[in-house]
Amino acid sequence: MTAVDRRLLGLIGGVGAVATGAAATALAVGRRGAREDPYAHEPLGDLAPDRTSTVAADDGTPLYVAEVDPADGGTPEITVIGVHGFALSARSWHFQRRDLAALTMPRVRQVYYDHRSHGRSGRADPDAATIEQLAADLHAVIRAMAPEGPVVLLGHSMGGMTVMELAQQAPELFESVARNGNGPGRVRGVALIATAAGEVASAGVPRSLLSRYNPLTRGVGGLAGWQPGLVEFVRAAGGQLTRQAVRRLAFGSGDISPSLVDFMLELLQGTRVRDLVSFIDTFGDHHRYPALATFSSTHVSVICGDADMLTPFEHSERIAEEIGAAELVRVHGAGHMVHLERPQDVNSNLIDLLQQCALVELERRSVIASFRERVMRWFTR
Repeated sequence: MTAVDRRLLGLIGGVGAVATGAAATALAVGRRGAREDPYAHEPLGDLAPDRTSTVAADDGTPLYVAEVDPADGGTPEITVIGVHGFALSARSWHFQRRDLAALTMPRVRQVYYDHRSHGRSGRADPDAATIEQLAADLHAVIRAMAPEGPVVLLGHSMGGMTVMELAQQAPELFESVARNGNGPGRVRGVALIATAAGEVASAGVPRSLLSRYNPLTRGVGGLAGWQPGLVEFVRAAGGQLTRQAVRRLAFGSGDISPSLVDFMLELLQGTRVRDLVSFIDTFGDHHRYPALATFSSTHVSVICGDADMLTPFEHSERIAEEIGAAELVRVHGAGHMVHLERPQDVNSNLIDLLQQCALVELERRSVIASFRERVMRWFTR
């Protein structure tokens, strides 16, 4: 029996044990007494944006966009753009939207959008369901929503892959900061959250299994350790999404708010299965390690839970190693939805990243102001 076979059987056994584990958990909770849900009164995913709009992708696909201004009404210094994961939507950034809006050092303008064929964005042709196209969509969002000024990109899971591909398509966005702030180097910072730069098959399932034409995809796609599998496997196994499977595959091993699990179910049910299947091939082809060198002059945080079953922590270690200067953040016990499960840990790091970027921006502006002052003195002598 090969290592792949052993891993496959082990994962099948693990998923098969979900019901048993859930029953045991319910019994244990009953013995301890019910615990208060910390998010029982949190309006998960329902924070009203300040503005919504539509950005047309290069092929005309309409992309839903939501903007959030600083809560105190101050002038933002940086634009944050959130790029969500597969089968999710802009609503998955709930805690980031909430907490970053209150930030004053620096103040940030937040932009979140739904990928094509996700959430409130338009449905796209299956042939356009690729990470390459998603990166082109992100570029369109940047051009339309942040045509000038410094930008920080947050990419979760497939969103992180999209950011990597954008670095491959438009490296000038990430290169050394240009003096005027409107050219090369406008992306000052990047957060790569629970993502991978390649080696999809390393999760234990041959790449061929990920093909949308493989009849097993809908049955065991989840064993590949990717979000397409998360959705397809649990739906095929029970005819619908099950709380136990989502709880097991999306979150860590600690106590998880039932409201978070319900919210995750709601997010996953927001995109049609036929649209999700179209993206499966692009995961099998994902290899963006060469693009990581483009981040060498960008502030980068690589964040992942070490209980992530979908993009294991080893992927984040490899990304940080390839970039070199990136900060690697290990969130102990957290799963794939680390930014929902442990928002205080993730947001603390994001604030650090934003403050680093703001400091660089202040220094850059100081240098420019000093240069202009010297030039003016020279001309007025």
